[in-house]
Amino acid sequence: MEKTTTHSRPSWDEYFMKLAWLVSERSTCIRHHVGAVVVRDKRILTTGYNGAATGTLDCMSLGCLRNTLNIPSGQRHEICRAIHAEQNAIIQGGYHGISIKGSTLYCTHSPCVLCAKMTVNAGIKRVVTDIEYPDNTFKELFSETRIEFSTLKLDNFSICRLL
Repeated sequence: MEKTTTHSRPSWDEYFMKLAWLVSERSTCIRHHVGAVVVRDKRILTTGYNGAATGTLDCMSLGCLRNTLNIPSGQRHEICRAIHAEQNAIIQGGYHGISIKGSTLYCTHSPCVLCAKMTVNAGIKRVVTDIEYPDNTFKELFSETRIEFSTLKLDNFSICRLL
């Protein structure tokens, strides 16, 4: 007799948000692991995670400069060695010649205002996030530019593995 199991398929938003969390595992930031996935028509276009520029030493090697200087989260981004996950995902589109215009950005954390500006100019039309930072200055920009923004909480999510 065949064993039956109950399996609930995730929605497309849940699926891509889970992938963003998986991408975040590549982060070299010791403060926050952030992952981003850019999708159009249910197809992954690019991914990105927060980490130092290619070929340079990162915080896992050197330690966190922001921690050393006691800089609170969300402030003085220019001091950080890392490029944000959203920035890396957008850069990957340009580097590999992939248009991300009209896409959806799934990101584990809400964007800083600099990433929000890049999102606008990249032509991204929708942003879905799991965790919202206290700084919501990006929301006014998204509203003005008609970028749809939503939060999708994945509390205690799991990956189904059938053996």
